[in-house]
Amino acid sequence: MEMRAVYAECLAQMMERDKHVVVLDADLSKASGTRKLYERFPNQMFDCGVAEQNMASIAAGLSSYGFKPWIESFTPFATRRICDQIAISISYAKQNVKIVGTDPGISAELNGGTHMSMEDIGVVRSIPGLVIFEPVDERQLRAAMPVLNAYEGPVYMRLFRKVQPVVFPENYTFDLFKADLLREGKDLSIFVSGMLTKDCLDAAELLKAEGIDAEIINVHTIKPVDRETVLASARKTGAVLTVENHNVIGGLHSAILETLAQKKLPVCAVGVPDRFGEVGKIPYLREVMGLTVENIVAQAKKAVSLK
Repeated sequence: MEMRAVYAECLAQMMERDKHVVVLDADLSKASGTRKLYERFPNQMFDCGVAEQNMASIAAGLSSYGFKPWIESFTPFATRRICDQIAISISYAKQNVKIVGTDPGISAELNGGTHMSMEDIGVVRSIPGLVIFEPVDERQLRAAMPVLNAYEGPVYMRLFRKVQPVVFPENYTFDLFKADLLREGKDLSIFVSGMLTKDCLDAAELLKAEGIDAEIINVHTIKPVDRETVLASARKTGAVLTVENHNVIGGLHSAILETLAQKKLPVCAVGVPDRFGEVGKIPYLREVMGLTVENIVAQAKKAVSLK
């Protein structure tokens, strides 16, 4: 299923059970996959129009009255445009609002640079009290949605809208604050978030053929990062690579570097090289941004060589 369809299905289940769960969108319910929910839950769905700041403020107000609001828009409009509302109306006021940014990074494709947010995590990561989560596949998203809804406090979720390759098993157990070990290894730790997780698993097979045993850890929660897992893996392997569909500044790479700041370890990165996006399909954008299996392999070999 498309990730947005899974997201909408999970919302419907939660809204059915709890009338306090409400969804606000900024005239993008079709893009977010929640259009049909207006028919089923007319009293729990709110179209705020192209007014994202108002949407965030309304959600904060609803939260103060005991509602559990989910707000959704394209990633730049769910972070850059409403940063002050997230900081003051939501986080500072300790409101229970879930913020969903769709089409993160290069997944915005043909919407181009204005809608292609490479810096969204960096924009909101320094806001106190905000949890940042990015699902990999539909199984992880299904497992995470009720956990996020039950969590008391603000959460920002980066949501890839379309179909993602399945990575996790059917019996997957989700822990919001615990990273997932996908593959054990002894020569290199690869920490990855979001849509590039399957690429890292593919890269690990290529590295294995060259005698490099890579450990793959999915860091689905970038804030607060699972320090225990990160430190344990890095100590074991002695070399680190971060992989993310985000600017190398401010996102997963920065979070891992902060965690390992006192450790003398080589840390390399695969991510967007501090630039704006452009119009293009994902295969093209992967190439120009260096978000390819081949570059993951190259940077992994570089990290190992620096040990």
